[in-house]
Amino acid sequence: MTARRRVKIERPFIVGVIASPAELDRALRIRNPPDFFELRLDLLGESVDEEKLSRLRRPLIIAARDPREGGANNLSIRKRRNLLGLFLPHAAFLDVELRAAHVLRSTIDRAHKRNVELILSFHDFNSTPSVGRLWTMARKARSLGAVVFKVATRTDRPAQLTRLLTFAAKADVDLPLSVMGIGKLGLKSRRELMRRGSILNYAHLGRSSLPGQPSLELLQSHQRKI
Repeated sequence: MTARRRVKIERPFIVGVIASPAELDRALRIRNPPDFFELRLDLLGESVDEEKLSRLRRPLIIAARDPREGGANNLSIRKRRNLLGLFLPHAAFLDVELRAAHVLRSTIDRAHKRNVELILSFHDFNSTPSVGRLWTMARKARSLGAVVFKVATRTDRPAQLTRLLTFAAKADVDLPLSVMGIGKLGLKSRRELMRRGSILNYAHLGRSSLPGQPSLELLQSHQRKI
């Protein structure tokens, strides 16, 4: 398969998360699909019907999430590398945790050769780090070649949400940010951060796997108001 044309990230987009075979089937039937789909390979494994992937009407992000950042099935780095390599021909974007960028360097290099863009991500399901630490991570993501830095952190308390909003508003790095909260204030955070320019905004296609994760329909209604 030849290298694909690069996809530009220029405005707030919606990403529909495919986390089960049933959600892949739904993705094919959606009358008004999101801007992108994300394929969660740590949940799906190798049993994804590749013919169905070829019929998706939107670009695909692939991720095999690190167990330390919410990944399912406690996958080893070798298993994650193999899964990402297997589905790389279908991808427009590769999502790798910032902490795993060095051990998945060979996969990232393969992605670059195919014009598959890199999203580097950070997930904290317990808290929201300081704004300074988030800025430091964003600068590192940029230095490693990311086209987007994605942050998903716990927002149960107003102070946590404030830190996330401050980071998104004043990040001192020239890099598009995808920022979202998880928890009691998760839904509020996602609505507000999307309004403020979070570049990739994630929605479930069936049942939410995280507190505060909105449905596709709800997020699309917010998108129309921006």
